Amino acid sequence: MTKPIEVRNPRTGKFDYVIIPPPPRLLAQQCKRTRRAQVRWQQLGLEGRIEALQQWKEAILSGRDRLTEALVNDTGRLSTSVLEIDSFLSSIDRWCKLAPELLQDSAKNTAIPFIALQQTSVPYPLVGVISPWNFPLLLSTIDTIPALLAGCAVIVKPSEIAPRFVAPLKTAISVVPELRDVLTFVEGAGETGSALIDNVDLVCFTGSVATGRKVAEAAAKQFIPAFLELGGKDPAIVLESANLELATSAILWGSVVNTGQSCLSIERIYVAESIFEKFYHQLVAKAHRLQLAYPTVESGEIGPIIAEKQAAIISNHLLDAVEKGAVIHCGGVIEDLGGGWWCRPTVLTQVNHSMKVMTEETFGPIMPVMSFSKVEEAVSLANDSIYGLSAAVFASEAEALEVAQQIDAGAISINDAALTALMHEGEKNAFKFSGMGGSRMGAAALKRFMRKKAILIKTNDTNDPWWFETGE
Repeated sequence: MTKPIEVRNPRTGKFDYVIIPPPPRLLAQQCKRTRRAQVRWQQLGLEGRIEALQQWKEAILSGRDRLTEALVNDTGRLSTSVLEIDSFLSSIDRWCKLAPELLQDSAKNTAIPFIALQQTSVPYPLVGVISPWNFPLLLSTIDTIPALLAGCAVIVKPSEIAPRFVAPLKTAISVVPELRDVLTFVEGAGETGSALIDNVDLVCFTGSVATGRKVAEAAAKQFIPAFLELGGKDPAIVLESANLELATSAILWGSVVNTGQSCLSIERIYVAESIFEKFYHQLVAKAHRLQLAYPTVESGEIGPIIAEKQAAIISNHLLDAVEKGAVIHCGGVIEDLGGGWWCRPTVLTQVNHSMKVMTEETFGPIMPVMSFSKVEEAVSLANDSIYGLSAAVFASEAEALEVAQQIDAGAISINDAALTALMHEGEKNAFKFSGMGGSRMGAAALKRFMRKKAILIKTNDTNDPWWFETGE
């Protein structure tokens, strides 16, 4: 029998929720049932699958208040939870609209006149999704929705740190007969995720590099595809031609939205020497205007640190930076308020790459600002990382585009920050240790759940010229 897991409330620090992981044997049985049900789901056809997802969306809308309450209890923040639900619902509509064109079979002639080609594809039967705690709803469904439309069945293992949102989702799933046998959520920690990988045909994972490496190794042993989106240490480069008013506002949002708890957060900022003083003074002034969402969720913009272990990491990075000469201009302290851990937007200067805050993923509302003298130096600093998820460049458009081409990252926002958090049209791959596998953005996000089949058709009744001569 597996042990129950107590779940901490990030606002109060109290353990007020319990999940019970399934024993490995029961999880394996669940996977077998779900895989069998996938046959009917695929036979339902795309129109039927679209209809089922739309019914699920309507059921979610009917219980939206309950889902919002669960997400707030999971994360301690309100406005971002509302945005998360809106993004999730709009993604259902977007994928339902795009899927008919993306999943079309094609036929064409080939370079050999008497051989025709039919290009088709079939879904992986059972997809496993292992998702993190920072955007619990969005990151548990960003892979799930396209996989379902492709014809896969899906089992999701969300983070044990933020699992409350699962109950209202499962309630909505239960009222859609076509969906309830091919989409399920299982609760548990790393052991449950590991057991899930042993029983699926493809795995999607979002989380840390350390855990992602274990997922990749486990998937390799099972000889199944693994799509991984891992950590980030996203740089922003601000050149002399940048609009400073725009740059400071964009970088502030990109650094501290969701209290910086995002792999797409701006975590290090490189600014041209000539505008360095003006830039960080503006950034500090704007950071001071943001308030903690305490004592109520409506009190401000900055929610609590969701995972308790993350508070210790943020504190360690700040202490390391100060000991090595960094100067804190605002924030810089982990506060215990009402039992929850909080950190105000923090701007640091006199930082360098000997500091953890410039090289390791902090995952907090921390903005270390470093000056550079030449553009080549800025690019070199931006690329001096084991990560390569995304980045931002602020400058005249032509200059920014030239710099963007030199940055080793999968998505570059020009005169904006963290745009791929909101815009999912452009395909991108994670560079370096930020991930592996096909893009979860753009058309590839759906097509990666399909195995391609080429059907080659001989269209004449004569012997091919390369056959053996066996006639009389």
